[in-house]
Amino acid sequence: MTGRAVYFDLEGPLSPQDNAYEVLSLGKNGRKIFEVISRYDDVLTLQKREGYEPGDTLKLIVPFLLYYGISEEEIERVSKKAMITNGAKEVVDELRQDDWHVRVISTSYQQHAYNIGRQLGVDPEDIACTALPLTDYLELLGEEELSILEEMETKIVDDFTEAGDEEVVKVLDKFFFQDLPKTQLGRVFEEVEVVGGRRKVKALLEFSLRDGDDIKDSVAVGDSITDYKMLRYVRDKEGLALAFNGNEYCIPYADVAVASLSLMDILPFIEAFKSGGKKAVKETARDIGESKAGTAWIKEADLKEIIKIHGEYRSKVRGEAGKLG
Repeated sequence: MTGRAVYFDLEGPLSPQDNAYEVLSLGKNGRKIFEVISRYDDVLTLQKREGYEPGDTLKLIVPFLLYYGISEEEIERVSKKAMITNGAKEVVDELRQDDWHVRVISTSYQQHAYNIGRQLGVDPEDIACTALPLTDYLELLGEEELSILEEMETKIVDDFTEAGDEEVVKVLDKFFFQDLPKTQLGRVFEEVEVVGGRRKVKALLEFSLRDGDDIKDSVAVGDSITDYKMLRYVRDKEGLALAFNGNEYCIPYADVAVASLSLMDILPFIEAFKSGGKKAVKETARDIGESKAGTAWIKEADLKEIIKIHGEYRSKVRGEAGKLG
């Protein structure tokens, strides 16, 4: 008999903090820089740029982490301030009691993902995330690198406020794919592999092979652009793809969308899927959706309205991080 698993994205479903956003915000202009690079990430993803995966923001910001002197210890310190999404611990416990394997697949830096995992009782071997040996890269930051980064920081802060996507992409393409690779920091782009997009699918397949889980009996839970390929893959393999407080990049690839202040509200859909497959999930969505706005079977939903409601819940649960792709 094969097993079954629930594969969770971390930031959003399990914890509201966007750790990388908060970490880079320790730098003087870090918040602005992260928002611009996150926007750039969205554009490249939607363009389906070859070799680029959603969430690679966490690779692109590494030079700025070094520029601001941010350490691995500070990533951990910021992570310790992170809250757990309301109901997340209870959901993990109930799923385990019901014989589900619980796995986490996240773009998050390892320092943050393992901290949240500890709080939820999920072991490191059940977490796929982004390794970042930041200390190892400090030696790469010489005068040339500092000068280039200082110049780009100024440009982002002074010139990008009203710049269109085309201008932002043009400038950042040159910066990230021509200028920095010629410096010692090119090593960062060769070595850091962010677990987003198709790499989430790869991690999911590795977990399912290791644990003997069947995708068609499993569930994926996500909320953003980094999750859509994982949701689409699970949905197409007849597993259940569930968007929790999702955004416009994620929701169209889900089977069911749940907008809520508590992760506990996903349990009726997982229980329905276990007992009656997607047909039962659809019926559950119809029943609950009559009284709870933002909960719907996607194929029958008004996507524009669902995305609007989920956006409101994202803001309530995730604050400033909710506006990121």
